[in-house]
Amino acid sequence: MDKAFSFFLVLRLLFQPTTVFKVLSNLQPSSVVVFLKIALWFGILPPLFAYIGASNYGWRLGNVEPLFLPNQTLITISIAYFIALLLGFISTSIVSRWMASTYGARHALGIHFAMISIVGAPIALGSVVHLYPDVFINILVLIPAILWSMYLLYRGLPIVLHTTPERGMLMASSLIGYFLVAFVSLLGITVALWSYGIGPSLGV
Repeated sequence: MDKAFSFFLVLRLLFQPTTVFKVLSNLQPSSVVVFLKIALWFGILPPLFAYIGASNYGWRLGNVEPLFLPNQTLITISIAYFIALLLGFISTSIVSRWMASTYGARHALGIHFAMISIVGAPIALGSVVHLYPDVFINILVLIPAILWSMYLLYRGLPIVLHTTPERGMLMASSLIGYFLVAFVSLLGITVALWSYGIGPSLGV
């Protein structure tokens, strides 16, 4: 059954999201397999694209000169980006599993790993826009990708986790609430660390 959950199944989301959810609802994937075959690679894509784009074009913040950072700084930021994405994926999957008993959903960690991987696919694929790191263009592309991920979460969670649509909607809303709190907390921690000089220097 683990073989059925593959990168190609995730790509079918582009054309047949409901079919993918129904296939996934009948699987019992291993959390290790999902992590190594899907989540790890999705986690690599955004920082890799960001590194390549920033190295070649620099970050563009409107009508000002592009901001080019030292290579060592770019590597440090990319690694931190990668770690943050993986921690976000794992923590969200664990929180989802913790919520499962409240909403009458499936408990196996592997299926929650798979569900979060499916939901995060549009954002991971949309991160290709990092190859040209203009802030406006990135926002223009990634906001629709985030909205698509939210749509997939609301639509697919009840099917994949075997719960009612009403409970699925509440669980999805709770997960989004957790994600927003975690994201804001991460921003606060980042600002605090940088204010104390802990972090990559932006000097060239």
